[in-house]
Amino acid sequence: MILLVMTGCNIEKLEINPKPEPFQYVHDPRENPEAMKDIIEDPEAVYGFSPDPNSTRLGTYAEYDWSDPEFVAKAKAERQAYHDSMDSMIDILYTMRDEGKSMEEIARAVSTERNRLRLESMKDDPSGLAKAKESNLETYGQEEGPTPDQLFEKYGSWALVAQKAFSPNVGMDVICGLYDNYYQLYMELGIVDTKAE
Repeated sequence: MILLVMTGCNIEKLEINPKPEPFQYVHDPRENPEAMKDIIEDPEAVYGFSPDPNSTRLGTYAEYDWSDPEFVAKAKAERQAYHDSMDSMIDILYTMRDEGKSMEEIARAVSTERNRLRLESMKDDPSGLAKAKESNLETYGQEEGPTPDQLFEKYGSWALVAQKAFSPNVGMDVICGLYDNYYQLYMELGIVDTKAE
């Protein structure tokens, strides 16, 4: 709505309740296939993206209202807490390395810890926890997430299993407003192709 206000001899035009500019990332998630495999553009969503209902990993989250700033703020805080909790995996990695453990032993420990942390991060969201367990069951055959052996079969090396344990779901970071915050991590893990951006 536009309001014309007369002040002295001047007429000023004031815009009341202008529509805010849509959120825009510094690094465009649309140029990252790893992110886009689980999300879709959504101009109504707080961060411009929402889960793809057809995604195996994030589809169950599509029923939430990603245009609700209050809900998204809570999801962002929970996602940030999950990222912060991954420090325990770094501790495991360095402790086991210093103890001379094999890469297989390290990979088994950090991948198991990641599964634990992921589910623990949802302890205050029974619905989200149920959805995560359901997705894990469909994808990996057990509620806890992939076993180290399943990951070894998928990636072919214990070093890669350990590396992938530190890889976040990029699509979830996008819909929670954290993509730019972790962009450096994505580059280090080879999740983004910096030549394409």
